[in-house]
Amino acid sequence: MEKIASFTVNHLTLRPGVYVSRKDHIGAEVLTTFDLRMTTPNLEPVMNTAEVHAIEHLGATFLRNHPEYKDKTVYFGPMGCRTGFYLILAGDYESKDIVDLMIEMYQFIHDYEGQIPGASARDCGNYLDLNLSMAHYWANRYLQVLENITEDRLIYHN
Repeated sequence: MEKIASFTVNHLTLRPGVYVSRKDHIGAEVLTTFDLRMTTPNLEPVMNTAEVHAIEHLGATFLRNHPEYKDKTVYFGPMGCRTGFYLILAGDYESKDIVDLMIEMYQFIHDYEGQIPGASARDCGNYLDLNLSMAHYWANRYLQVLENITEDRLIYHN
């Protein structure tokens, strides 16, 4: 069986950043999948599910309400390994194209106060497993990467 694209990335050299994971063509439309890597795989602790869940709710809410990207957002959700998130946008993008959007989104997550959107039994299948304080921590940590991002954190290196 052929390896899927995400399993061909060298996780021994991967650092936090914004990477184009893949581009899919559906008819005339291009879907760009981004790897929003927040921790160094296999070296740093992974995020716990409660903060991942909070970031997912807040990030999805931000993106689906963004004036420019709400109609281009196909998906935002966590990686199973809990080292980051995937973002799928309709359109043909490069990593550098969304750095400002990610800074805006993670600043929103960092600054968010109050009840997390969708944090109720009616709206979420696991609404008690959310940690806003740790979402703030991880957003702040990732903002430090985004605000000083270098070319080597925008393109996969194998």
